[in-house]
Amino acid sequence: MWLFDRFRRQPAQNVAFSESFWRDDLGIGLPTLSGERVTWKTTLEQTTALRCGLTISDGVSTVPCKVMRKDPATGRRAEAEDHPLSDLFGYQVNDWMDPLQFMETVAIHSVFTGNAYVFLNRVRGRIVEMIPLMPDCVRVEQKDDYRLVYHVTAKDGTAEEYPQETIWHFRGPSWNSWTGLDVTRLAREALSLSMATQNAHARRFGNGIQSTGMYSVEGELKEPQYKRLRAFITQNYVGAKNSGKPLLLDKNAKWHPMDLTGVDAQHIETRKLQIEEICRAFGVMPIMVGFSDKAATYASAEQMFLAHAVHTIRPWHRRFEKSMRRSLLTKEEVKAGYYFKFFDTELLRGAAKDRAEYYWKRFQMGMSPNQIAELEDEDGYEGGDIHLVPGNMMTVENATKAMPGRGIGDNGGPPLDDEAAEKASVAANALRDRMNAGRVLSAENEGKIRSARDNLDAVLAKLDEQQET
Repeated sequence: MWLFDRFRRQPAQNVAFSESFWRDDLGIGLPTLSGERVTWKTTLEQTTALRCGLTISDGVSTVPCKVMRKDPATGRRAEAEDHPLSDLFGYQVNDWMDPLQFMETVAIHSVFTGNAYVFLNRVRGRIVEMIPLMPDCVRVEQKDDYRLVYHVTAKDGTAEEYPQETIWHFRGPSWNSWTGLDVTRLAREALSLSMATQNAHARRFGNGIQSTGMYSVEGELKEPQYKRLRAFITQNYVGAKNSGKPLLLDKNAKWHPMDLTGVDAQHIETRKLQIEEICRAFGVMPIMVGFSDKAATYASAEQMFLAHAVHTIRPWHRRFEKSMRRSLLTKEEVKAGYYFKFFDTELLRGAAKDRAEYYWKRFQMGMSPNQIAELEDEDGYEGGDIHLVPGNMMTVENATKAMPGRGIGDNGGPPLDDEAAEKASVAANALRDRMNAGRVLSAENEGKIRSARDNLDAVLAKLDEQQET
């Protein structure tokens, strides 16, 4: 009676659930051409699929994700340490999970089922706890007004309906816009073929890998003799535990060895091909699951790792950022400049040379030494907050402000004191020398240099007079 009640309660438009009902609730799985039944549970038992899911979840959970704020007035960005969600993502999201474990679970759920569901425990409008829900315990329903409701089944079997404001529904790529695509269902033929070849190979090992030869005797064997000989061979020579033992023959018996057939060789090639097929379905580079062909080199492997960070992990980061911004922040907080940010530079920690070059270029562009030290989780030093830029990139406006006798007071502020004026004078003289050197080397002054017969001081003095006028 319960089974028919389930059928009657399901809305007709929820096609995704009608498929998952047979696949997950009844544990049957969708049929495949190979005869294997595929569910997300059986998919987890495939080492390639399992490693694909763990590789993506590792890339999501191990990279720092912080609540940031961009000041609408100044445009400056900083970590929002005073925001309530900052403590959840920095310390613990509930009583039994830290942020890494939480993000890891959400990512695994979304990879293998296309959807991840998190209950948002709010107190006075603020999120104080986030609880991941098992995907097979949640049923999504879209109403006629396009509003989503979530039917959650508890451990005791009771079901309750929750509005979408109480559930963070993180979904992967979607076709109908409100549920994620089920990769295990769409790639079930590739997964089932991998299961079939794995099971066939396991049975071969269970029976001694394969028939490595033929045992022949002269004359006819009676049934008792056949059974006794078969039991003797099975007990002493069949199975992996007896592999390599010498075969004892008697009564003119002969052993005819058999080589590996072409079918057996293609069986192994099929297993290798299925690794690439599964990786292709999950969008993971085969090298990330421990599979690489003989043509791979250090240079190509390095580019593969970079491609994994750019084309696999970064899209998941951006998908998480947008989903958390929409579901975890209010519209007022978004207008105030709050947002979530994955710090993808963490993925460069494996390449010290590339990381050093990146920091050096950022330092030349104005990043302070203390900011660089913070990215390496190191303490800065006093005076390390200063921002430096190359001198040849100074703007004309800043160069004018640095001239002696002219200070902030010329622009409406107080004038420079004696010490500041002296420093400004030194900077202005250095800037003027660089400008003069550029003018000396220009085509316009080439004739002046030649007529002065290498008297560079005279040329510079004349240029100084021109500058003062």
